[in-house]
Amino acid sequence: MSDQIKFIVDNLNKEPFRKNYNLITFDSLEPMQLLQVLNDVLAEIDPKQDVDIREEMPEQTAKRMLSLLGILKYKPPGSATDMSTFRQGLVIGSKPVIYPVLHWLLQRTNELKKRAYLARFLIKLEVPSEFLQDETVADTNKQYEDLMEGFKTLHKECEQLKTSGFSTAEIRRDISAMEEEKDQLIKRVERLKKRVETVQNHQRMLKIARQLRVEKEREEFLAQQKQEQKNQLFHAVQRLQRIQNQLKSMRHAAADAKPESLMKRLEEEIKFNSYMVTEKFPKELENKKKELHFLQKVVSEPAMGQSDLLELESKINEINTQINQLIEKKMIRNEPIEGRLSLYRQQASIISHKKEAKAEELQEAKEKLANLEREVSVKTNQTREFDGTEVLKGDEFKRYVSKLRSKSTIFKKKHQIIAEFKAEFGLLQRTEELLKQRHENIQHQLQTLEEKKGISGYSYTQEELERVSALKSEVDEVKGRTLDDMSEMVKKLNSLVTEKKSALAPVIKELRQLRQKCQELTQECDEKKSQYDSCAAGLESNRSKLEQEVRGLREECLQEESRYHYTNFMIKNLEVQLRRATDEMKAYVSSDQQEKRKAIREQYTKNITEQENLGKKLREKQKAVRESHGPNMKQAKMWRDFEQLMECKKQCFLKQQSQTSIGQVIQEGGEDRLIL
Repeated sequence: MSDQIKFIVDNLNKEPFRKNYNLITFDSLEPMQLLQVLNDVLAEIDPKQDVDIREEMPEQTAKRMLSLLGILKYKPPGSATDMSTFRQGLVIGSKPVIYPVLHWLLQRTNELKKRAYLARFLIKLEVPSEFLQDETVADTNKQYEDLMEGFKTLHKECEQLKTSGFSTAEIRRDISAMEEEKDQLIKRVERLKKRVETVQNHQRMLKIARQLRVEKEREEFLAQQKQEQKNQLFHAVQRLQRIQNQLKSMRHAAADAKPESLMKRLEEEIKFNSYMVTEKFPKELENKKKELHFLQKVVSEPAMGQSDLLELESKINEINTQINQLIEKKMIRNEPIEGRLSLYRQQASIISHKKEAKAEELQEAKEKLANLEREVSVKTNQTREFDGTEVLKGDEFKRYVSKLRSKSTIFKKKHQIIAEFKAEFGLLQRTEELLKQRHENIQHQLQTLEEKKGISGYSYTQEELERVSALKSEVDEVKGRTLDDMSEMVKKLNSLVTEKKSALAPVIKELRQLRQKCQELTQECDEKKSQYDSCAAGLESNRSKLEQEVRGLREECLQEESRYHYTNFMIKNLEVQLRRATDEMKAYVSSDQQEKRKAIREQYTKNITEQENLGKKLREKQKAVRESHGPNMKQAKMWRDFEQLMECKKQCFLKQQSQTSIGQVIQEGGEDRLIL
């Protein structure tokens, strides 16, 4: 239930509701507020439901919501007898009724929007049969049904276009490209017309060309029609063959079957159908009628309040107590005949239930068989349309499978022989390569020895001489040999070959077995290797996980150690501060003046007084400086002017000294005298 409420709250907080609920506020909603939330969700699905339920009667609200939920195919939890409780809970805004409805609606909002939209156009209005006797009403009803079918087809085409992946931008581009091509073709036709107008009899030639084009198109149409007729003929022949095969199989089955078995089968079918018609279907019809009567009764009842519910509960409890009392009285009587009858009744009810269950199973099996036969027919038609071949059945399929198996065994044997030949060829090729390599090495060694001895080319010339002599001897022998010798030699060679083959046969057989064993061992080795690799990968992943865990634990340990040292340091610091505070309190409280002077408070007060005195002195000094600032600035300016005057005099004096002295200047007693 909590997961359900959480899902509802999360979806209500999203677009387009934006309710800003949490679990507590949503659970504490009043029944009227909860019904308004349900109405808002239904209004999002169907805009016609956008109504303020405070301005509507409860019966109308319940009827409107029930009709929409019926259109949306909502099935309340429980049996059909719980419909009245569901309706009453919907009227009073009961949480156990509203929460499942909200959960179901919010799970499939888009699907339900589509269903509500289609229901506006596809729910058929039932017209009474007596009104349909009127021609105008009948024509209008037929037109209404035709429009409904047209809407269905248009909606399907719209959905197919939506899911087909075509975009409007691509279609517009295609249309613009086609328009451009059309303009180009029009211009090209105009150019060709202008060019043709200069030719004599161009109208007659155009007419002949038009007739030729029409005839070509007719020829293509006739060829296409011919091909279609060939295909139809082919399908008709195949259908005829299939029907003939079915006729043969039915005749074969009828020939093999006995009248007794056919009669027995027909009797079983008649019994089953009679049971379905006389017992099962009437019971189901009666149950449906009862259910319909009960639902009509529930719908016709007015809305029930809390007092009505309490009264019904009390009545139910009274009836239950009466039933229990009657059962106890019956058990006290304990009549043996009634007990036997109850036993027989129980057995009869069990047998009837089993019979009904078996009949339902048989009905389901028949429906399943019919569905499978339809699927088989569809698949056969599809295969026939795809490649034009008939699907094999029965004995033909068995013969085809046996033929395939024999061919597969022959193929495997031939493939094994080819593999053996390939392996032998590989061995012989490898031996040939080794012998060639050894021959080249020996030739190279022989050439080096000849070069060392100073007789290079001796072996080559020796080989040539031997070859020439061998050829000469062979020619001589050939000349001297007779036909009998040659035939005898051939026999000997054949016998030698057969002996060698017979001698090598067990070796080759053993070699084949060893090769097969080698292949098995290599396969087993590959499997073991793959197992080892997977195991190693698993162990490696486990090791990496453990290393990550150890690394994380080490980091956590280091963090805890640093936190421990930090806390110890802070504790020591706080202890020192506490000790200082206690000492300060002792010094401040003690009556000894000497101890009081040692206290930090006294020292700070002393420092504060000293600083205050110093501040006073500085403020007084600042005041004096401010007062003497103007005269001092004037005096400083006078001193600067005086300095400039003296500098000017100095410069004049130095200038006079550098020039040729006309006279002599004597300075005495603050006076300057010039003596010529």
